[in-house]
Amino acid sequence: MIEARLVHLRQLMNEKGMDAYLIPTADFHESEYVGEYFKCRSFMSGFTGSAGSLVVTPNDAALWVDGRYFVQAGEQLKGSTIRMMKMGEEGVPEIENFIVEAVPEQGCLGFDGRVVNSFTGKKLEKLLSRKKACIKYEEDLVDLVWKDRPSISAEPVWIFKESYAGKSGKEKIADLRAAMEKEGTTVHVLTTLDDIAWLLNIRGNDVPCNPVVLSYLAVTVDQVILFANPQVFGQKEKEYLEQLPVRLCPYNQIYSYIHDLRGETILLEKERVNYRMLKEIHPSNTIISRMNPTVLAKAVKNPVEIQHMKEVHVKDGVVMTRFLRWMKENVGKIPMDERSAEQKLDSMRRETEGNLGLSFETISAYGPNAAMCHYSATEESNTVIQNKGFYLVDSGGQYYEGTTDITRTIAMGPLTQEEKEHYTLVLMAMLRLGAVKFPYGSRGLTLDYAARQVFWDRGLNFNHGTGHGVGCLLNVHERPVGIRWKMVPERMDSCVLEAGMITSNEPGLYIEGSHGIRTENLMLCVEDEKNEYGQFLRFEYLTYVPIDLDGVEPSLMTKGDIQLLNDYHKKVYEKISPYLEDEEREWLKAATRALSPAAEND
Repeated sequence: MIEARLVHLRQLMNEKGMDAYLIPTADFHESEYVGEYFKCRSFMSGFTGSAGSLVVTPNDAALWVDGRYFVQAGEQLKGSTIRMMKMGEEGVPEIENFIVEAVPEQGCLGFDGRVVNSFTGKKLEKLLSRKKACIKYEEDLVDLVWKDRPSISAEPVWIFKESYAGKSGKEKIADLRAAMEKEGTTVHVLTTLDDIAWLLNIRGNDVPCNPVVLSYLAVTVDQVILFANPQVFGQKEKEYLEQLPVRLCPYNQIYSYIHDLRGETILLEKERVNYRMLKEIHPSNTIISRMNPTVLAKAVKNPVEIQHMKEVHVKDGVVMTRFLRWMKENVGKIPMDERSAEQKLDSMRRETEGNLGLSFETISAYGPNAAMCHYSATEESNTVIQNKGFYLVDSGGQYYEGTTDITRTIAMGPLTQEEKEHYTLVLMAMLRLGAVKFPYGSRGLTLDYAARQVFWDRGLNFNHGTGHGVGCLLNVHERPVGIRWKMVPERMDSCVLEAGMITSNEPGLYIEGSHGIRTENLMLCVEDEKNEYGQFLRFEYLTYVPIDLDGVEPSLMTKGDIQLLNDYHKKVYEKISPYLEDEEREWLKAATRALSPAAEND
């Protein structure tokens, strides 16, 4: 089936004069997750992972995947002629270099310019110009191959009440116009879905796990135009837009709108605008490329959002506490595997008042599978959970009050000494980062060492960020907040930390073929003392769920580490126990018992 699709695609490429065709994993908005309509790479390759890019030439096809998917892609590409390119591995070319090599002098690269961001498109354009080659970006060839392609999502839009948002859409638009004036711009084009949803106080269900609406937005001095499917707006929602006021236009009309602009100074974020949109802009316009002003405004939560996020984490904490108890008491007694445990937790969340679904696909991983930090249990990989070793669950929910994200690693039975040591190091790293105090002006790069020192001192490390921003009933991964040890410019997640920002705190350790451990809490940045050295900040936990003490090796911890753990568990009991039944409360009391420091530790 895959080979037949590739044959059809190559026939179309030949008709269009294309020497290579690029199929990324993306929608028109650079969303982290994509709906069924946009799963072109999966359709053409058979690889179902959440990230990867396919390049097809007349005689070759290659799929680029990162380390999360080497095993899965290897299995799913079997029997096809598509080669797997293991990103970052020695001898594996970068995708841009492969494309340039594959396209001959005066040749042609094709792709759908709506699913390739302008940064990548311009880079390829520059590289191919050296061979006097061109790009055809207006052809969605996969659409011609995919005869039974699902329809583009058209879920109903609903209004996010000001009592939850904490600020009206009118106020947010006024703030945005003030930012535009400061930049000296006359038009602002927004394509990032969470920014649009936040700005207008609307929500939808067009992207898996992200309650957003497929749309574009143009803001001028006297107009706000929302480009979306008018059919997904009910009468009440249309009246709401009119009173902002926002004019509603068809979704795809954004391209003609952009095309007709002349002599404007346009504010947009090139890294988040697709290539076709950038190509539509007439040379008479001036482009100011900046991070969207809404990004920072959205990241600093207002008092109403903060209060609701505190409330929802208690609600979600009750769910997680009950799940941990269920896992600990039932392992080895009832049939249990990764998928059944995942289904159990997901159903417990969905049954909770105010829940609107998951904030991302639950990671449910036992034993060696947990060493793949973005593992997703499939029918083929699903593993029975035994009463030994570690089980890792990374999960979260979307609620009216906000968004949650938590990871716990659970001791399912006897552990090796190495497992206990690694578990304790991860715990120490999380606690130490959660306890930092820092002057205003610090970034995530400043703070990351607080978590990684315990690993680096032992020649260990983990290959992912330590923290990411989180939205309020929006994306679980939200710019521009980030905590990591090295700069990754394209992620744009290393801003100065401000009071009101929310970040995850999730160090981990992954031993291939053996075990994976991660402990994650969400934290709110708050003001601390102000003195002659300036304003100091600190973190306050939002997540209150017990950390499994069965994995802890107290002899590795300082007295300070143990005090941090005991203080945290005391608050867990205070916040969660009022919502539990008597037997559950007794279990929680034992699960949050105070540990005594080893006599020889500082």
